[in-house]
Amino acid sequence: MASTHLIHNSNLYSYSSFNSINRSASCTLRRNGSSFLSQKTQYHRAPCIKAIDSQSGRRKQIEIVYDPDERLNKLADEVDRSAGLTRLTLFSPCKVNVFLRITRKREDGFHDLASLFHVISLGDKIKFSLSPSKTKDRLSTNVSGVPLDERNLIIKALNVYRQKTGSDKYFWIHLDKKVPTGAGLGGGSSNAATALWAANQFNGGLVSEKDLQGWSSEIGSDVPFFFSSGAAYCTSRGEVVKDVPPPIPLDTPMVLIKPPEGCSTAEVYKRLRLDQTSKIDPLLLLEKISTDGISQDVCVNDLESPAFEILPSLRRLKQRIIAASRGQYDAVFMSGSGSTIVGIGSPDPPQFVYDDEEYKDVFISDATFITREANQWYPEPLTSGSSCSSTEHSQSME
Repeated sequence: MASTHLIHNSNLYSYSSFNSINRSASCTLRRNGSSFLSQKTQYHRAPCIKAIDSQSGRRKQIEIVYDPDERLNKLADEVDRSAGLTRLTLFSPCKVNVFLRITRKREDGFHDLASLFHVISLGDKIKFSLSPSKTKDRLSTNVSGVPLDERNLIIKALNVYRQKTGSDKYFWIHLDKKVPTGAGLGGGSSNAATALWAANQFNGGLVSEKDLQGWSSEIGSDVPFFFSSGAAYCTSRGEVVKDVPPPIPLDTPMVLIKPPEGCSTAEVYKRLRLDQTSKIDPLLLLEKISTDGISQDVCVNDLESPAFEILPSLRRLKQRIIAASRGQYDAVFMSGSGSTIVGIGSPDPPQFVYDDEEYKDVFISDATFITREANQWYPEPLTSGSSCSSTEHSQSME
């Protein structure tokens, strides 16, 4: 009976023992990359292996060219294909409204708007893991006051995805929150869009981005924007999204300053008086920004006046920033329905924010504009907005 042996580096291994050693390599999965095989074998294999076939009465030598790296890579690919996605961490950026025109009140009680939305580098981080449960998602977060049930737009978005697709996947989600609430920055809307994107990834890209964008309008008016490339001219309630080339250089710095008090969007719209809004054509604003860049006169926000009625201190904050800037900012404006004041042109707030007791609890963050590639989610910038309160900054300087 013929017997087969392998000669390797002057050592002799039986074919069966070689296979058992080869099988001892264990597989480890990296979901943020490809899988790999951890090397637990205790010997060095050469790319060339000699097999000796011994038969009764004669002996001959056959040389086989064998590439172990190629074999391991193929095995790793097979493992990747068979193992579904189980964990995913995504960046969930917020937005600013560079200008915001309110054009009319609709018969359904909502208002039509026209606005230049742009994604910025300040954002949350959301970790998704498949849950063994087939009935309920579980959400946790690093801050208090955030609802963890169906009131949260993340849970609402996952429910919408399951209703539309029939998926039976549920999740454990941890929200690492950096974007303040009640800020006019669309943090919750971004979280919802990110959750829809994540659910689709866990289901193998079952539906298109257009489908996700269409469904997202059922969650909130600002949610569809986040399925744009990052810069868009939005109309109707905000859910009609037209991608535009970034009209402002992406590396343009900005500072965000938000007092502890937030603005209720419903209350702001309730106090809005259309006869007191700007009459400038929003398309002219978009054209001017695209050709001449950003300036104070194009950063119109029709919601500033009612927001300042609710929070008179917000009007004073904006006025003080403009007065103290001395040309430091190209434009100072409120984002969305407030209460964040944005200064474009510098990442640094004016000194009075640190010095005055009145502003010791304001939220401060620098940021830049960002975009995303088609069929990819927003990448987390190397610095996704350096945020703190003015008190924390003063303590760090001492």
